Amino acid sequence: MTYLDYQATTPLAPEAFEAMVPWLRDQFANPHSPHRAGRMARAAVEVARDEVAALLPPGGRVAFTSGATEALNWAIKGVPGGRVVTIATEHAAVLDTVAARGQAVVLPVDGDGIVDLAAAARAIVPGTALVCAMLVNNEIGVLQPVAALAEMAHEAGALFLCDAVQGYGRVPLPQEADMIAISAHKVHGPKGVGALWIRDGIAPAPLMHGGDQEGGRSGTLSPALCAGFGAAARLMRVRVDEDAAHVARLHEVATQRLRGWAVNGARERRYLGNLNVRRAGLDVARLMSDLRDVAFSAGSACASGSGRASHVLRAIGLSEAQARSSIRLGFGRYTAQEELVAALDRIVAAADAQRVAA
Repeated sequence: MTYLDYQATTPLAPEAFEAMVPWLRDQFANPHSPHRAGRMARAAVEVARDEVAALLPPGGRVAFTSGATEALNWAIKGVPGGRVVTIATEHAAVLDTVAARGQAVVLPVDGDGIVDLAAAARAIVPGTALVCAMLVNNEIGVLQPVAALAEMAHEAGALFLCDAVQGYGRVPLPQEADMIAISAHKVHGPKGVGALWIRDGIAPAPLMHGGDQEGGRSGTLSPALCAGFGAAARLMRVRVDEDAAHVARLHEVATQRLRGWAVNGARERRYLGNLNVRRAGLDVARLMSDLRDVAFSAGSACASGSGRASHVLRAIGLSEAQARSSIRLGFGRYTAQEELVAALDRIVAAADAQRVAA
């Protein structure tokens, strides 16, 4: 299997796996217990917390959650009063939560997938409670001007929440953010753990009650998952230049191999490990069926099976047919250039065969 779906999840780093093993196999104590075994587990959690925090701005704290979806729900629902301003291309974990909260303003994007800053300036006015924007789009890889949005939020007296799931450890995070949501399994850590970074002095209301183990977040933490997240975060920090250079090489190879395919979203203002492309008349379902040993995506894994065309691709102005003829290719640290080339050649050949058959 050639895995090209890094935006859905990333391969678990061997170092993260090894960091988890003792806490899965031998050391099972509750990290919130006061005895020696519990204190040892707590120490492992705190080491992991420090590793995760090392990639985040100073002046805040890391609260572990079950994942980014919980972190985003906590942040959005935990800010009292006023309306929320967000962007049409946000993840469902933001759009659905904002809709459930009510009083929402959803900003449009241009054909590159970049938010309309003029519309943002008109919408982010006094009385706004929260502005929420994704740093790197999960479907098309586009980088939003989060610093400008954070400045607008603060001028209006609002807080700024950044969904940095796809950007954490890969691109600079907004130092101006008030809250940042991240997820371990998008950075070669385990599934089932994420975090909300909260700036000092900010206290979103609890989403769940029953212990307050994380200062606003209740529930017993898993030392194993936290340790895996910490090890993965440390690797992201240590390997940042190496990983970025590798991804840049893979991106160059991919764009060369896919000459003639249209790129969805901005070509320059993007994370290079996400390549969303389309070809007129492409039957994506058939392509996936023909290439069962190549893992790629037609969009967000969270919307898989919904039957709907990507809301992100529709938001950037694509027709229903164009959106449905698009695929997302994600690659990264453990993608070998040779396997990427072979997979892309097979994708192109299979797409060519569709055109001949038609």
